[in-house]
Amino acid sequence: MENLLRKAVQTKRQFLINKLIQSGVYKKNNKHLYEWTLTELEQEYNTSISDNKKLIVK
Repeated sequence: MENLLRKAVQTKRQFLINKLIQSGVYKKNNKHLYEWTLTELEQEYNTSISDNKKLIVK
């Protein structure tokens, strides 16, 4: 069970990192994406998605 959870977290982190890189985010506050926690990645991704929707609406 531990390995399954670990793999799920790693998969989600990699997905978010890839999406953020595609949107132009590589590092923030001198911290590379691979150093971020899952929570930090999720927050930045949600902010990025929100910002993109605002740009599309305008």
